[in-house]
Amino acid sequence: MGDPSSVPTFKFLGLTFNAGNVISGLIAFIIVFLLVFALSRKLTMKPGKGQNVLEWIIDFTNGILKGQIPGNEASAFGLYGFTLFLFLFVSNELGLFIQIAVGGKDYVKSPTSDPMITLTFSLATIMLAQFAGVAKLGYKQHFRNYLKPFVFWLPISIFEEFTNFLTLGLRIFGVIYSGEMLLKIIGQMAFSHGIATLIVSVPIEMIWQGFSLFLGAIQAYVFLTLSSVYISRKLEAE
Repeated sequence: MGDPSSVPTFKFLGLTFNAGNVISGLIAFIIVFLLVFALSRKLTMKPGKGQNVLEWIIDFTNGILKGQIPGNEASAFGLYGFTLFLFLFVSNELGLFIQIAVGGKDYVKSPTSDPMITLTFSLATIMLAQFAGVAKLGYKQHFRNYLKPFVFWLPISIFEEFTNFLTLGLRIFGVIYSGEMLLKIIGQMAFSHGIATLIVSVPIEMIWQGFSLFLGAIQAYVFLTLSSVYISRKLEAE
């Protein structure tokens, strides 16, 4: 998004990749891995501080899933929910603290500030919901739900799946992208007219970073909640 000239790319096996997304996504992955590794190094029956934090996150994501997915089926999606929430949270917050641009090209930013990343997560959730529905209900009953309350409802059901895919991914993208753009604007304003604008811009930047930190956490929560809603709807015969 934004100026295409600011997007660094490279080619591999004839395909063009966004280097910024690859690097930023890899950084987010490393942070999540190191965080979970550090919190789970010494698991004991009497948990310490790190284990308590990890168990709290697991209970939190499991609680979201159990609030939407019926019965004991939520446990099957526990790992997906935990990984999804943690990765999205770190990805949302990454650009608030680290933004690296070289030659006018953004190499490090929030991965979720690119719609291709958020729509990929959205597609993964929609496909997982379809798989779960078929696994539980069978092909016939699963696709029969698209014909209810009557057969002519099929185009609307298909359109609904498409809009769910778009809104799930674009919602989080819009919030994170706009937040990063505003941070850049405030940063440019800070150095535009010397010390006067710097004094004014610094507190504004700090306030907006704090607010964006909150928004990033909320968007990770909303994404997981809506994902669990979409999955739960496919596990029941309409």
